[in-house]
Parts: sequence; structure tokens; C-alpha cells
Amino acid sequence: MKNPYRTQNIAFFFLFLATLLIVVPVGLIIVIIIQKGLPAINWQFLSDIPRQGMRAGGIFPAIVGTVYLVTGAIILALPIGLLAAIYLSEYSKDNLLNRLIKLAIVNLAGVPSVVYGLFGLALFVVFFKFGASILSGSLTLGIMILPVIITTSREALESVPQSFREVSLSLGASKWQTIRHIVLPNAIPGILTGTILGLGRAAGETAPILFTVAAFYLPRLPNSIFDQAMALPYHLYVISTQVPNVAEKIRYGTAFVLLALVLIMNLVAIIIRYKFRKRKKW
Repeated sequence: MKNPYRTQNIAFFFLFLATLLIVVPVGLIIVIIIQKGLPAINWQFLSDIPRQGMRAGGIFPAIVGTVYLVTGAIILALPIGLLAAIYLSEYSKDNLLNRLIKLAIVNLAGVPSVVYGLFGLALFVVFFKFGASILSGSLTLGIMILPVIITTSREALESVPQSFREVSLSLGASKWQTIRHIVLPNAIPGILTGTILGLGRAAGETAPILFTVAAFYLPRLPNSIFDQAMALPYHLYVISTQVPNVAEKIRYGTAFVLLALVLIMNLVAIIIRYKFRKRKKW
């Protein structure tokens, strides 16, 4: 007779081992970045422009450019993604066409970022003549994270119990009133999870901004959405591969700032999600 506790302990061991295989390498990367990048962090590094061929000075234009691009991408992707998710989960019929659309959206989430970069170059930079600009970069990043937001938002909406909708409709509320006042408030934590995932991907991608917005070096901040901008991912790539004799602490310091920026953005979204999650009644 098999011992169920032995089987359970073996399963727990392999699950724990799999967790370690994921957590330990990521933890080591973070520790190395902090250890080698922290000495470079000071007020001048965070607030000054690059100097001496980007071998000295700061990374302030790259920080500002990254914030502009991520903000623009979320402003575009979140409303469109949420509306698409509402339609797919609440209004569309369960037929072959809609199943194909849902499958296509899931597949688009796995498309390499360089493909989105080429798409943004062809559509926004060349066809619409926006040029290499913050607008082109934000639109490209927004389209790139759109499948993630649609998928997670749809799953969050579908996780709301059907009984909530039935009670609302039985009390005389319309379909939209039910979605607006019952379904959406209960789905916000899941929607914000998708937003967090989108934030992380938009802030860390290099290929899309390489084709659509990123400048090798700019001594000033952008004045409009039609200007080019520096961005932390591309700046990190440049000082690591294109500019010789850059101090190691500057490279790791840039990586540390990018990591911290993504963490801060995610933390704000997580706090908002937590506040909405506390209001849930189920």
C-alpha cells in the first residue's frame, strides 16, 4: 500500500526545487546589480545629462524618456484593452469566430518585441509620418502590451460570479449598468494585475523603441510628443556595447535605476490593487 504522505512529500520537494531554480538566479542577478550599481547612485547621476561621450554625468534624460514612453503606452493600451475585454467577456457570443479572436490575442502576447518594433516603424514612423518620436514609441509599446492587458482583464471579468450579474439584472438594471457598477469594481484587482505586467514589459523593452523613438544621445529633454527621446533600456545597451571605456559602475548603476523604476511603478499599481481587493465581498 502506498504511503500518501511520502508521495506528498516528494511532490512538495520537487515543487520547492522548481521554485528555487527560478528564485535563486533572479535573486543573484538582483544582488549583483545592486552590489555593482549602488556606488554609482548619487544626485548628480540621477539629475544630470550624460557627459564626456556618456562616460560621465548622469542619466536624467533617459529616466524622463522612459517615464514618458511607459505613461503613453498605458494611456493607450489600458482603455482599449479594457473595452475589448468587456466586449469579449460580456457581449460576444461563444462561436468559432470569437474563439479564434481570443486565441489570436493570446498568441500575440508571445510575439517577439522586435516584430512589434518593425510594425511600429512601418506604420507610425513611415506610413503616418510621425517620425521617430515619443508618440511612435508609445503607440508601439501600447500595441505590444495590449494582448496582455486584454487577456488578464477578460479573465478578471469572467472570474466575477455569474450570480452577481443575475441579481443585478433581476433588480431592473441594464446590461451596461450591471457591468459598470457590479462587474468592473469586482474585477479591478485582476485588471490591475495585467496593467502591472504591461508596465514591466513596456519599461524594459529595447527593440520596439530602437526602431521608433530612441536616440543615441540627446543633451536636452524632449519638448513635445513628436521629439525623439533617450530611454533607459536603449541607453544601457549603448553604454554596454557601443561606447568604449565606460566605467562598470555606470553600466550597473543604469541597470539598477531601470530596475528600481520598474519596481516603483509596479509597487504603486500593487498598492492600488490591494486597496480595491480589500473591498471585495467574495
